[in-house]
Amino acid sequence: MTAELTTTANYLDVLQQAVVAYRSGKRDRPDPATVVAALLQAEKAAKQQRSTYPLESLLGQWRLCFTTGTRKLRRNSGIVLGKGFYLPRFSPAQIKFEQTAIASLLAASNQIQLGSFKLKFTGPAKYLGKKNLLAFDFTQVQFELGERSLFTADFRGGKAKVAAFEQIAIAKLPFFAFFLVTEEFIAARGRGGGLALWIQE
Repeated sequence: MTAELTTTANYLDVLQQAVVAYRSGKRDRPDPATVVAALLQAEKAAKQQRSTYPLESLLGQWRLCFTTGTRKLRRNSGIVLGKGFYLPRFSPAQIKFEQTAIASLLAASNQIQLGSFKLKFTGPAKYLGKKNLLAFDFTQVQFELGERSLFTADFRGGKAKVAAFEQIAIAKLPFFAFFLVTEEFIAARGRGGGLALWIQE
């Protein structure tokens, strides 16, 4: 499989193949360069079609399957995408978005697991549906062993930051700009410029 995608439908085929292969543990996945090309094409298509996604389609727990990261160029000439790589299946990284009692406020969590040990960050989030933009701010960290919590602490402003979250401008928060949302997988560009693909848990 090459990194050249010739038709609009191809990017969906590539991403679907990547998701199915990753979920089943198969090694015959599309190569990283092809997945990056498919993600870029999906992003371009979403902009051209002005696609929007309802909040409900993002709720739930998603496992990070593939990411690019970024690297800075010299002399402040911008950033470029990294080569991209599949996340190891033995150490799952997950994000979760849930609604709260406050209609405009969401709860977000991000965790990584190694064996029975989990490191979890949680905090408030909000969604701008017209821009497919989900902004968040992690204000609590938790270490768990199995289902047992070993340590929990506030950080980066903690409860005070949560209370003020709705008034914080999106430009001052980390965010994901989602450009492809299906029942099986979602894809977004982060504030830092990297691309990511998650699969439904």
